Amino acid sequence: MTRLFSVTHHTLTRSTGMGCMVAFTLCVTCMLGAVKYVSAELHAFEILFFRTVFGLLVVLPWLARYGLRPFRTDSWWLLALRAILNVGAMLAIFSALSLAPIAQITALNFTAPIIATALAAVVLREHLEPRHWAFLALGFVGTLVVLRPGIGSIGVGALLAILGATLWAMTLIVIKVLGRTDSSVTITAYMSLMMAPLSLPFAVSVWQWPTIEQLAWLVLIGILGGGAQIFLVAALKRAHAKDIMPLDFLKLIWASVIGFFVFHEMPDALTWVGGVMIVASSVLSTTRDDAPKEDRGSPESPL
Repeated sequence: MTRLFSVTHHTLTRSTGMGCMVAFTLCVTCMLGAVKYVSAELHAFEILFFRTVFGLLVVLPWLARYGLRPFRTDSWWLLALRAILNVGAMLAIFSALSLAPIAQITALNFTAPIIATALAAVVLREHLEPRHWAFLALGFVGTLVVLRPGIGSIGVGALLAILGATLWAMTLIVIKVLGRTDSSVTITAYMSLMMAPLSLPFAVSVWQWPTIEQLAWLVLIGILGGGAQIFLVAALKRAHAKDIMPLDFLKLIWASVIGFFVFHEMPDALTWVGGVMIVASSVLSTTRDDAPKEDRGSPESPL
């Protein structure tokens, strides 16, 4: 009976984690869709500022629970670097959304874990087996399929998406180093508080006062972004990365649906083929069957 209860509890916990991962993909993709919609009238720099400000609405109860404890750290410069890189990544991705189809940007964003894995091998001296390098090569080929150099001109939006993914990959490396000394609560708390003042100068340079309707969209963007963080943390706590990371592919499906029905965009076959290759590479190269339950990656998201 005890064994049956344990198995049932494990199954329910795993299913809950997978459900939270699905909710995370929905929140992220809907937020990207809202960003793309509002970017027709507001600059991406201003959207980012309000995303960070209103995102605090979701994080504040978390901070209220832990009090001042998350702010005790000796890693100030790393936390500041993490926030700077994250702002750069979001600026690039938000700007890309105003210039390219949402499905294409979503597909290219999947390159971040692939780049991070390669950077970890070079910067952190993490050992990668030959099969991992093969998976990374698959992701690189998939990126070329999406970008299709030589077939057509590579758009500025696609290049900005790659820049955003690269900056986020660098952020993942910083987070990995921070994780040795600081908790995910500390890392998230400082990210939330530092990003608003860092993004403010960019917003001021293109400032226009949002209308009531635009402000409602900006609030929604902040709530969706903050909610995505919470769902991802919950998913990683309840299930192994190897169980939930394949579900990240749902973002490409949601993005295609939103692109078709809202923006009348139809992703072509090359976007789908390249996207599948990138996602497969990301999942295969960043999950390990022998990884301990506590080592599930970073409970963070660039958005």
